[in-house]
Amino acid sequence: MIGKEILHKMKVKAGLGSSSSSPETGKGKAKMQGRKVKHGYHLVKGKSSHPMEDYLVAQFRKVDDCELGLFAIYDGHLGHDVPDYLQSHLFDNILKEPDFWTDTESAIRKAYKVTDSKILEKAVELGRGGSTAVTAILVDGLKLVVANVGDSRAVICKNGVAKQLSVDHEPSKEQQSIEDKGGFVSNLPGDVPRVDGQLAVARAFGDGSLKAHLSSEPDVVEEKIGADTEFFILASDGLWEVMSNQEAVDSIRDIKDPPSAAKHLTEEAVARKSKDDISCIVVRFVT
Repeated sequence: MIGKEILHKMKVKAGLGSSSSSPETGKGKAKMQGRKVKHGYHLVKGKSSHPMEDYLVAQFRKVDDCELGLFAIYDGHLGHDVPDYLQSHLFDNILKEPDFWTDTESAIRKAYKVTDSKILEKAVELGRGGSTAVTAILVDGLKLVVANVGDSRAVICKNGVAKQLSVDHEPSKEQQSIEDKGGFVSNLPGDVPRVDGQLAVARAFGDGSLKAHLSSEPDVVEEKIGADTEFFILASDGLWEVMSNQEAVDSIRDIKDPPSAAKHLTEEAVARKSKDDISCIVVRFVT
């Protein structure tokens, strides 16, 4: 049974609360296995004319006898309804899976599939758009389980060294699979590769018109959290298109306050001319 939420969940929604063009910042903390865990997040709208389409989750929950940290970035396209739906439902669907504790990877894969099916069923309500996703579940501060579809990314820092935990699902990398399903990957001069000439990622939630050629199967990895683990970063591609993993880690390693670190990363991305929506979560382990 899902326990009481200890920290709030951030919602970014056009027309609700502050202006969709205003940056959003937040923070939280918990104690896991005698080690403090602190998180901070920052979001800033890109240069496009449409409303903010990045959503995130950053919270701790007590589930059974375990402390879980739940963190996610959802980067929507062609509307914000699909990432909004993911923000409200994906983690609950994962935690409802009967084998979550015994086979976490299988539970996550099933929940991603169930959630995508629901989104497609609700196409009239949610529209024709879709969303990438990167989710991270921290279990008792000892294990991190990361899953993703699309190009939002998770990067962990251990002893100052960056390690990417997610997989960037670029159309060019999955061209054979897309073509085997009857689709194609465009590669026009001056543009990025796109599925059927439209979508710049090979995996995503939603996108019903492309689903026959598009996967929602996540890559899943488990990472042990040890004494050498300093922090991890989740961010949308608005950050990663202008910064390498190691550059991101190096730029915030000495910033001990997670909200300040997340804000610094988004500001650095803007300074490097990123025009996309940028959302970033930094989770730091304090001994």
